Amino acid sequence: MNAHPEKIPSGGWIARLLKRKPPVPADRDQLVELLRNAEHRHLIDPETLVMLEGALNISQMRVGDIMIPASQMVVIQESVDPKDFLPTIIDSGHSRFPLVDEKREQVLGILLAKDLLAYLAGEDKPFDIKDLIRKPVFVPDSKRLDILLREFRTSRNHLAIVVDEYGGTAGLVSIEDVIEQIVGEIDDEHDIDEEDLIRLHRQNRYTVKARTPIAEFNRYFGTEFTDEEYDTIGGLALKAFGRLPAKGESLKHGGFYFTVLRADRRRIHTLRVSRSEEGDIAAARPENERLVS
Repeated sequence: MNAHPEKIPSGGWIARLLKRKPPVPADRDQLVELLRNAEHRHLIDPETLVMLEGALNISQMRVGDIMIPASQMVVIQESVDPKDFLPTIIDSGHSRFPLVDEKREQVLGILLAKDLLAYLAGEDKPFDIKDLIRKPVFVPDSKRLDILLREFRTSRNHLAIVVDEYGGTAGLVSIEDVIEQIVGEIDDEHDIDEEDLIRLHRQNRYTVKARTPIAEFNRYFGTEFTDEEYDTIGGLALKAFGRLPAKGESLKHGGFYFTVLRADRRRIHTLRVSRSEEGDIAAARPENERLVS
């Protein structure tokens, strides 16, 4: 018996196979393709792929790509009495609000809704909103999202005011806005439950999931919207807008105001719906939401 194993010819296919190195991506596109192949082969699940791609994307995105424009910000004016702005705070469901001057040009600070608890509890002392506001954080609209996320984490801030190249207020951005670019939409305690497609709120307002079937919407509201072209109320809204609308945009259509509550660059997620009869219009459309005609 031959005590020495037979040598594999250097030019043989086995030798070539053993010498083959795993592919090393040369650029970002090849890396993404490698990750997608891994998902296709069930080495990672689709949700993991989405998060990995999102983490890669934020290094190429800027604050201006995801910010809420100044015209759509829910703000509190410094001269407004608490009893007048509390409905705005309650309806919005937000926890942080920019405090602006009377001309709505300058952000003076950030008001946290929880800091109003003492006032609501009826504490017997004069109310001055400037005693409650916190110092605002300003970031340029050109800042990269991965850098902003790192700054949010180290400073423990959750909200930043975005300024343009001239120093004017361009909008705002939250840590949730950045994280949603990685993990997708985040539901919070103010969002509609997953099993509820339509929920009634105060002042004849409804929160409606964009995936609500038009037939279900018609049954609930007694309407007769057609479902020949689109199956969902989100599709109906897209057709009415004529394009993919941004968060905060409103449209009057078929006797209703439709306001986009949540949307990304691909689709609408949630709508606020209000009947547009005379007397309900002011309640249906806050002044800082942009109406599309």
